[in-house]
Amino acid sequence: MKRQKMRTLTAAVASLSLMVVACTQADKTAATRKSNAVPPVLTLEDVGMVSPALERYTQGVLMGDLWMRPDLSPRDRSIVTVAALIARNQSIEMSHHFNLALENGVQPSEISEIITHLAFYSGWANAMSAVAVAKDVFSKRGITSAQLPPASGELLPIDQAAESQRAARVEQDVGPVAPGVVQYTSDVLFHDLWLRSALAPRDRSLVTVSALIASGQVAQIPYHLNRAMDNGLTKAQASEALTHLAFYAGWPNVFSAIPVAKGVFETRPR
Repeated sequence: MKRQKMRTLTAAVASLSLMVVACTQADKTAATRKSNAVPPVLTLEDVGMVSPALERYTQGVLMGDLWMRPDLSPRDRSIVTVAALIARNQSIEMSHHFNLALENGVQPSEISEIITHLAFYSGWANAMSAVAVAKDVFSKRGITSAQLPPASGELLPIDQAAESQRAARVEQDVGPVAPGVVQYTSDVLFHDLWLRSALAPRDRSLVTVSALIASGQVAQIPYHLNRAMDNGLTKAQASEALTHLAFYAGWPNVFSAIPVAKGVFETRPR
């Protein structure tokens, strides 16, 4: 009888130990998930502890010079930067720049729409990474769903002539290879996404061009840069966006884009 009781007690203790280990592991997993949900925000002091020169360039060149240049407003610079970060999936800087964008006059609805737009131009996973960061920023600022664009709503009018030309060109170039891409490009991108009113057409084009440059997609730049300028982006603003992106997407990506932009500038009416 004593042996039976001892066996029962030993089994109970072993079972309890396993439960404690499992609970501890679950707590650690939850803590890890929580800590990984939103990347930490680095301070200039953090940067200086690793690279004093990078801290100097950040404070002196980026903050003290680049962001002060006149040909792009602070709001536009924030739009360009946010687009580049999402396109490159660089979530470590998103929290800071989402907050800065809001301070520079970008509306919560516009940040929301930029993320939606870039799901198509930079991929769903990149947009989801941005959602995780924006959710935390919005929560801390008390931004609610009432301040965000609806899932669907009234669309902007479409330019039928320009759309017919675009559709014909895509059908000719893409149709024989991937008819499904042709279908979604028309039905979802240009008959829906591009007509959503939560971003002005000029700003939507600025987001697209910035994301293309940041991700090295130079083949798509001529169409979208022309569209951006048709939508109101000036040559001076496009030029300054390239200068800004040299810092946020790297010199090689910008140098690859410059000959393409030059070709667009030269072929447009003066």
